[in-house]
Amino acid sequence: MMSGIRGKNTKPEILVRRALFKFGFRFRLHRKDLPGAPDIVLPKWRVVIFVHGCFWHLHPGCPNARVPATRTEFWVAKLGANVERDRQALNRLAEAGWRVLVVWECLTRDTGGLAALPETLSEWIRGSERSGELCPPDMNQ
Repeated sequence: MMSGIRGKNTKPEILVRRALFKFGFRFRLHRKDLPGAPDIVLPKWRVVIFVHGCFWHLHPGCPNARVPATRTEFWVAKLGANVERDRQALNRLAEAGWRVLVVWECLTRDTGGLAALPETLSEWIRGSERSGELCPPDMNQ
């Protein structure tokens, strides 16, 4: 079952790429020379975007980020390692002068959030924030 789970070109990632393209942004994918191999890199803007699955990256406050009831110790260790690896990659990217945005999978499942995604991404990229996260407005973080 686990072999069927993709790490690249997931549906949420493709939705984010379409939103970026719609507003005229051009980007590179999965640059392995950057920490964490970001899903989307906009070199012109010095911006990297990670599209995180809520379960795999333990999105705080998200109902999709529940630890399975079976083999709990395994899952806590595995998902905790993912979160720590994410934190280290984000810190290294920030130290290297990149602006970092995390788009959570639950935003791509929210119809209102998905409709507003192109404009939201455009505003963030053109803005000056060093880091940020996008998730549905009703999420408690």
